[in-house]
Amino acid sequence: MKSYRKELAFQIPARRGFVNITRDVQEAINESGISEGLCLVNAMHITASVFINDDESGLHQDYDKWLEKLAPHAPVSQYQHNRTGEDNGDAHLKRQIMGREVVVAVTQGRLDFGAWERIFYGEFDGLRRKRVLIKIIGE
Repeated sequence: MKSYRKELAFQIPARRGFVNITRDVQEAINESGISEGLCLVNAMHITASVFINDDESGLHQDYDKWLEKLAPHAPVSQYQHNRTGEDNGDAHLKRQIMGREVVVAVTQGRLDFGAWERIFYGEFDGLRRKRVLIKIIGE
């Protein structure tokens, strides 16, 4: 069995945002030489997420509005976490809702997806550099 590791770096220019990283993940699979196995993709920061869904702008706007209703950024004083001097208590909760990671099967060197599935990086406390890990194992 072989394994391959790659990191992606992001610095989203806004507090929140979603980036389709499917092409980057497939590129890592191509680089790995693995044709059958599993691919783990995870956010390496506690205020960012990796998830799978449709690449449709209306859906992304719906996510943004829905998450802001569930865990609004303001007032920042509503979060105990922000008493540490941070202002990102909401971002931790949003990450928990959207998830840390995805695992996708690799079949014949390709992500083994449903028709509309794509992998996204979700940022909830942007404006600084963060990383995503891609780890592929298989043959």
